[in-house]
Amino acid sequence: MSCIRELTTVAEWKAAFLVMQQLRTSLDEETYLELVEHAYKNEGYHLFAVFEQNEIVSVTGFMPMTTLYNGPSVWVCDLVTDEQHRSKGFGKQLLTFVEEWAADHGYTIVSLSSGLQRKDAHRFYHDKMNFDCSSYVFKKAVDR
Repeated sequence: MSCIRELTTVAEWKAAFLVMQQLRTSLDEETYLELVEHAYKNEGYHLFAVFEQNEIVSVTGFMPMTTLYNGPSVWVCDLVTDEQHRSKGFGKQLLTFVEEWAADHGYTIVSLSSGLQRKDAHRFYHDKMNFDCSSYVFKKAVDR
């Protein structure tokens, strides 16, 4: 039976790295840990994992925020299920948990972005989780 637990220590974040790296392939473990620690301490980032028989099979990172566009909302920064455990309902379980967490904490919207190439993820968000595609996300590196 699976359970969802928040990861709040460096050791727990490190344990989630192998799953998270399947989504964030450009990150090495050291950079990942630095970014999670910074976001956790400074941005209100929460990292939760689904455990199946004491093994992390799915992780999500999200941040509560308030914007003029969405008002009080939760931004899902990361959501990934280990490739050996996909299509078993863990992603749905975790995203449903985020929706419940948001509602319990007074947030009215959950939003996320997904890479243009991730067609299976888009079907999951739209068809299985009832998310609407409301915008594109644009980004640009800032020269230093």
